[in-house]
Amino acid sequence: MEDQIFFYSLKTESINQGERIMPTHQQHPSSFRDPSGFVFETAGKVYRQVNSSYAPDYDLLIQSGLYKELTENHWLISHEETELKATASPHPYKTLIPQFIPFISYPYEWCFEQLQDAALLTLKILRNAIDHGMILKDATPYNIQFLSGKPVFIDTLSFEKYHPHKPWIAYRQFCETFLYPLLTTKYTGLEIHRLFMAYPEGIPAAVAASTLPAKARFSLGNWLHVFLPASVKKGKGKLETGFNKSKLLRIVDHLENVIKSLTSSVVNQSVWNLYYEEEILNEQYLNRKKELVKAMMKESDQNIIDLGCNRGLFSNLVANSDRNIVAADDNAYSISQLYKEVRQNKNHILPLCIDLMNPPGDAGFGNGERKAFYQRMRFDLCLSLALVHHLCIGKNVPFEKLASFLARVATSLIIEFIPKQDEKVQLLLSGRKDIFPNYDQGHFESAFNENFIVEDCREIEGSGRIVYRMKIK
Repeated sequence: MEDQIFFYSLKTESINQGERIMPTHQQHPSSFRDPSGFVFETAGKVYRQVNSSYAPDYDLLIQSGLYKELTENHWLISHEETELKATASPHPYKTLIPQFIPFISYPYEWCFEQLQDAALLTLKILRNAIDHGMILKDATPYNIQFLSGKPVFIDTLSFEKYHPHKPWIAYRQFCETFLYPLLTTKYTGLEIHRLFMAYPEGIPAAVAASTLPAKARFSLGNWLHVFLPASVKKGKGKLETGFNKSKLLRIVDHLENVIKSLTSSVVNQSVWNLYYEEEILNEQYLNRKKELVKAMMKESDQNIIDLGCNRGLFSNLVANSDRNIVAADDNAYSISQLYKEVRQNKNHILPLCIDLMNPPGDAGFGNGERKAFYQRMRFDLCLSLALVHHLCIGKNVPFEKLASFLARVATSLIIEFIPKQDEKVQLLLSGRKDIFPNYDQGHFESAFNENFIVEDCREIEGSGRIVYRMKIK
């Protein structure tokens, strides 16, 4: 679990054999839990040290063929070995240069299907590890990231030698961090990302059992993996004795079948989910808006964040093989639909459930293990389309605060201003007092001029809506 990793936007490069690291290396604040090794950074590059205590397991991972099989299937990130050493740290065995991960995300930012796919990948890797004489010593979604719409395992040091007569030590962790949140969402409709905000280390069996409805007890899988463990008090007994490989594989198969059968009961709770399909936003308007956005894009816009992405219409519009796009929206249903599309098309969009008014902050021990959402990358471009009125009128955010916030997110903006007379703005104002006398184009431009320079400004013909291209001062 030490690798809830933070490779962030630091690209790794090959280095000359024999090169040595300066003692100024910095160990990542998340990388302290696992005695097998740690992640560190130096000269803008990220490395992983394998400690000598992990040497037998690391050698087995490589020599057994497990590493080769997992990386060739793109289930585990690849790495290069280097002679570089973290000289200030004792007992080094190997230093690795891990595969580049464009943007790190966490389960408190995922939709149901992302956690489900991460769980199935973990079981798939576990089964393959057993076939090669190894096993996962931890099983947590924090060891999973997403690349091109697919989950990938990032903790190279999670593998250890398998002992057939010992139970899987990570079984409880797997259930608490994968199975129980998925079951809770299925039976209650509570969203995965909100569950992990409340239980970042996973849901205890007793809590899961008390949350599930009575009808859940009629499922054999629920009884075996939820209610039975919940009934066993800590230190008062064990669920399993006389363990062997066949029993473990049956557990893996059963967990896999249970998780595959689960579906989310999260429903569309937002009136904005079909924003671009509604009649008041006609096809002509949409086509013109697409043309404007494409015209304002630049080749240098490589790392993009689409805030309030809805179902990802514009994320898909600007996606290509060279761009990494984070698509964020607080509607889990929309993100689920987008993730399914990304999974099918295998493009470079990372859909995430993010409440812009309450984004994930620094978390973990000492608030140092996991960085706040907006501190993980400085984006080249932020798309803020059909968003300003939601924040400035729907959430009472002043233009000045929005401009200051966006200046910390990206170096450039493509942002849409929707005037007060627009039907969507009037919908937000219905049933409440209009306390926004400064919500107009002049005040909008004045506020953003404090942080940005307008490079381009065009009205979407026939709509009164205006799209700007801005760059930071």
